[in-house]
Amino acid sequence: MRYKFIDEAQISISSGKGGAGCVSFRREKFIPRGGPDGGDGGRGGDVIAVVDPGLGTLLDFRYQRRHFAENGRPGEGRQCTGRDGETMVIRVPCGTVIYNDETGELLADLADHGDSVTLAGGGRGGKGNEHFKSSTQRTPSFAQPGEPGEEFELRLELKLLADVGLVGMPSVGKSSLIARISAAKPKIADYPFTTLSPNLGVVRFGVAEHYVVADVPGLIPGASEGAGLGDRFLRHIERVSHIAHLVSCTAGDDEQSPIDDFIAIERELCAYDPRLAELPRVLVLNKTDLPDVRQWQERLEVFAAERDLKFFPISAATGEGITELVNHLGERVQKNLAN
Repeated sequence: MRYKFIDEAQISISSGKGGAGCVSFRREKFIPRGGPDGGDGGRGGDVIAVVDPGLGTLLDFRYQRRHFAENGRPGEGRQCTGRDGETMVIRVPCGTVIYNDETGELLADLADHGDSVTLAGGGRGGKGNEHFKSSTQRTPSFAQPGEPGEEFELRLELKLLADVGLVGMPSVGKSSLIARISAAKPKIADYPFTTLSPNLGVVRFGVAEHYVVADVPGLIPGASEGAGLGDRFLRHIERVSHIAHLVSCTAGDDEQSPIDDFIAIERELCAYDPRLAELPRVLVLNKTDLPDVRQWQERLEVFAAERDLKFFPISAATGEGITELVNHLGERVQKNLAN
């Protein structure tokens, strides 16, 4: 059964309150005026986020929005310190970005396996009355209360970690391509916006090499301002090192120009994040098994050469040109990793 892909979530967190210090006096036979012996309160538990490599979505946070750490236990007599509160561990998928939802402040970007961050520190435990005895105050009858914990409203966003991002207008065949070159099983149909969530696929090439490809849905003119599926999914290509820009055309649509589509989407990528315009990219003409698409091949070859882009005519349906594209992207990814 396919899991539901969730890449945004809002949660409430609260670290534990520190335990109160104890007011106690030593009472033992043959020891008159034993003096204060109240112990300190325990520290409240922290709230930390850690990367769990077994997770791929923020789905769990749709059902569990409140995450509270345990309070510290109060101190006891005979100088016994209260037990510290247990830490609340929030497990998130790799690539999770955490913001303070009230201020918009970036708190953490957990982009690597093993990353962790303390989101809310537990309150310090209060001191028992044994700390307040002095030559002028032999029997202090007070102790410190525990410090309160921290409370925050957080916004979690997931940015997929991929080497290559597949971008392009709806219905150019991005899902068909990722299904052809990897084991990913995206929904494929002949209408726009079939893909409503990003898909990841591991592509193998050479003897034992591989790289990760992300199919990013919902890109149309105005996407950087929220049109279509908008910038909700544009963030998933922020971490890629290469872009494969797919174009095609619909049979019988004389007004559709793959060149105009390419320019429009490139404009949206640059408007969303100028850094994306600097990433190496290739131009891919998909569906070349169709005559109406094939007639664009020569014009796009010239267009790509003018912009110093590698051009690949392919058919995800028949497999034509797929090997050349996969090997080229794999070599570029490996070269980037070596540098």
